[in-house]
Amino acid sequence: MATLAQAKATERIGNTPLIELSSFSTKNIKFYAKLEWYNPFGSVKDRPAYWMIKDGEKKGLLKKDSSIIIEPSSGNTGIALAGIAAALGYKVEIVIPEKVSQETKSLLRNLGASLHETTDDLCPRVGAGTDQSIALAKAISKPRPDIYYMPNQYENDANFLSHYEATGPEIWEQTDGSVTHFVTGCGTGGTITGTATFLKEKNPHIRVIAVQAQRNHLLQGLRNFEESAMPDLFVRRKHVADDWHTATNDESFLMVKELAEREKLFVGPSTGAVMSAMVKISQGMKDRGSIVGIFADDGRKFKTLYQQLKLFDEGQMSKIMAESAHLPALAFDTD
Repeated sequence: MATLAQAKATERIGNTPLIELSSFSTKNIKFYAKLEWYNPFGSVKDRPAYWMIKDGEKKGLLKKDSSIIIEPSSGNTGIALAGIAAALGYKVEIVIPEKVSQETKSLLRNLGASLHETTDDLCPRVGAGTDQSIALAKAISKPRPDIYYMPNQYENDANFLSHYEATGPEIWEQTDGSVTHFVTGCGTGGTITGTATFLKEKNPHIRVIAVQAQRNHLLQGLRNFEESAMPDLFVRRKHVADDWHTATNDESFLMVKELAEREKLFVGPSTGAVMSAMVKISQGMKDRGSIVGIFADDGRKFKTLYQQLKLFDEGQMSKIMAESAHLPALAFDTD
């Protein structure tokens, strides 16, 4: 049963704030963060989740009272699908790597999703015989198309369109067209290809930087494309990336701490990776510029991980969350 907050959630997808990171900005170079955790279910993935569900309905693949949504996910897409599906009256099953944070698994269950856990790495691989999560989701759904609908964020162009039609235009409008560099982490490739395609149509001189994780990483939501094949969705438009940055665990988690200290922002690991790339990019810039980064989610789902890494203790996290001006109420309970 969807709560009232969940039922109204789809009305609040998108139009997330863009803020200046004043402690990082200089006279010539401005840093901006697109705070995607303002989406009702807490991440950038609310956008493609909603677009894919509506696309499935439009194509007659997803039907009220008879369809079950099933999807492989390392976290945010699963949470978004579970929350939006509950609001719209669908059941959801998520195939998830066992290494995903306990907070994420609890959130999914609290939103009504059934979980199938696999022994995948933190972020599912893509490719024949290498991805247990995707293979299992397909094995469950393919024989029963009358019951199961698998959006397949790794191939579905509705993922791309959610950012081409919304995220890109929002950034262009919010910066008054002044953005010179766009930086985002890479998983399915939907965020970078959709947003960057729109921005480059407005100004082909905008530089687009793709951020991947190191091998054997702990950065939920990101991939390393040496150990994990690039999803088909990304392959189709990978030319939009002008440069690549490989973020390490150490620099990403240190940046999580730095953002908490300097900007009072409690961010997720992938945001630490994006911010570390933004700083490195700025060091090589000779002219004026405006760097916009996608801050995909906040740190509330990662409290246990941060404690295990000794990044923050419980008291420090409570203080950060209490002081933060940017931890909005979500359409579900994060505790």
